[in-house]
Amino acid sequence: MAKPTNAESPRTSPAKAVNKNSAAVTAPVTAADRIVLEIRKFIAAGIFFNAQMADRVGLGLTDMQVLHMLQLYGPSTPSRLAEWTGLSSGGVTVALDRLEKAGYIRREPNPADRRSLLATLVPARIRKLAALYEGVESETRRLIGTLPPHDLEAVIRFFETMHAARVDSGRGGTKP
Repeated sequence: MAKPTNAESPRTSPAKAVNKNSAAVTAPVTAADRIVLEIRKFIAAGIFFNAQMADRVGLGLTDMQVLHMLQLYGPSTPSRLAEWTGLSSGGVTVALDRLEKAGYIRREPNPADRRSLLATLVPARIRKLAALYEGVESETRRLIGTLPPHDLEAVIRFFETMHAARVDSGRGGTKP
């Protein structure tokens, strides 16, 4: 199979529909089309990157994402994790069991509700995971540094709006 030219590269050009019955994404027409397409590409690449990192440390993708949620929002009850992730309570329990067995989390009494537990990260284990992401985080920060401040503010507003809409719709996430 021939290597795609730069014009055909998934990094630089959108998929083009062959015909009306094609399942391929059509070329974007509006700025909104372009944004949606770029978000889809970014999410797809992020999922595969996270799957590779999870595989490197012997975790499943769901387990890695649960760790990310705990990193982002701090100690959490299993029911809150279920709300954030869309997993069933049983799915969260199984993920927490695996993460606890692997030494990434501890279950501790919840000081706000003694009937429940909090999943908390084990800092030493998380520091080792963070090393896997250093390169991509550094490159992301470098690229962010190339944008003018007013563009950065627009990007921040966009992500805050998207996150708020997701929370308000009940499709996961949390208010910081």
